[in-house]
Amino acid sequence: MSHLMNTYGRIPVAFSRGEGPWVWDTEGKRYLDALTGIAVTGVGHAHPRLVRAIADQAGRMIHASNLYRIPEQESVATRLTGLAGMDRVFFCNSGCEANEAAIKLARLHGHHKGIEQPVIVVMEKAFHGRTMATLSATGSRKVQAGFEPLLLGFARVPYNDRTVIAQLAASNKNVVAVLVEPVQGEGGVNIPDDGYLPFLRQLCDEHDLLLMLDEVQSGMGRTGRWFAHQWTGIRPDVMTLAKGLANGMPMGACLAAGAAAEVFTPGKHGSTFGGNPLACVAADTTLQIIEDEGLLENALRIGSQIREGLAARLAGVEAVREIRGKGLMIGIELDRPCGDIVAMGLEAGLLVNVTADKVIRLLPPLILKPAEATLLVDGLADIIRAFVRANEPAAVAG
Repeated sequence: MSHLMNTYGRIPVAFSRGEGPWVWDTEGKRYLDALTGIAVTGVGHAHPRLVRAIADQAGRMIHASNLYRIPEQESVATRLTGLAGMDRVFFCNSGCEANEAAIKLARLHGHHKGIEQPVIVVMEKAFHGRTMATLSATGSRKVQAGFEPLLLGFARVPYNDRTVIAQLAASNKNVVAVLVEPVQGEGGVNIPDDGYLPFLRQLCDEHDLLLMLDEVQSGMGRTGRWFAHQWTGIRPDVMTLAKGLANGMPMGACLAAGAAAEVFTPGKHGSTFGGNPLACVAADTTLQIIEDEGLLENALRIGSQIREGLAARLAGVEAVREIRGKGLMIGIELDRPCGDIVAMGLEAGLLVNVTADKVIRLLPPLILKPAEATLLVDGLADIIRAFVRANEPAAVAG
């Protein structure tokens, strides 16, 4: 009997070690990790440089209270805000905590403007976390069910739709911010048109709203830029990060620019463990590795190789509706639920994920090499073809 709460439908395998893009289970079987802990271990497992940095810092100091200055925190804050073109950052421990900080910041900003009941615009199919505020902001009834009453103060609109959000911003004077993922991850690797984020930036400027981007999954080089919104040339007022930020060490960040960077004052928000020296050294080193090893460029090259390879190998498979993605954030949408592909991949030594019921999601490490990408393409294409053959609708008798 397990003494763990039953919060996960766990796959019956346990991993004992990892190296680069590979992991080994407790029985010694090797797997190609095309999920990376859901976009977490971007520089791979057990990167020697990161292992040394974490070990060295653990020997000096693991935790220090935010009641005091933390030099390691100041160092990664300087590096991160520089890469993002932002002004200030609050460090926490996860993506949902980063989004909680953004939601609180937006509400406080609204109250400063004299708005008693501030409203944040959120999207259909969005995922922002599982705390009560981020759950309320999330666009999935499956995730929300059973936790009502949800928090008020959110207005939901379709993703990648300009008309509805423009009408809402013009008609509802309580709207203070827009919270959106540049690429929806859990929602099915949904990518908006090129003009969508610039349109939201202009809309927010026109109505004095905060544009808040959830880059928890799409950030940290995942799409071939440091942050996915940088493909569009805009700058958000608030941006949230986590997952790949410290390559597996629990760390999240809420960055802000301009007036939004001055909203929080002492006592308005905090975190006991957020920005501790160990996590900060891990994040700082991860950022350096991505830069020094040219992993943004690699994510672009390998991502294109995977998408093009899958398109070629799956040509003529009518069940495949679309292969889409940016960099190493890739979705293969089928015309039917395909959760069984996860187990088929496991059997074949390949770690993948299915989200939104019908989308096979690939989030390989940024360090993936061409030969490993070929293994991924060939293995997954065979699995998809086998799955489709085994799940074809029965022929109707004449």
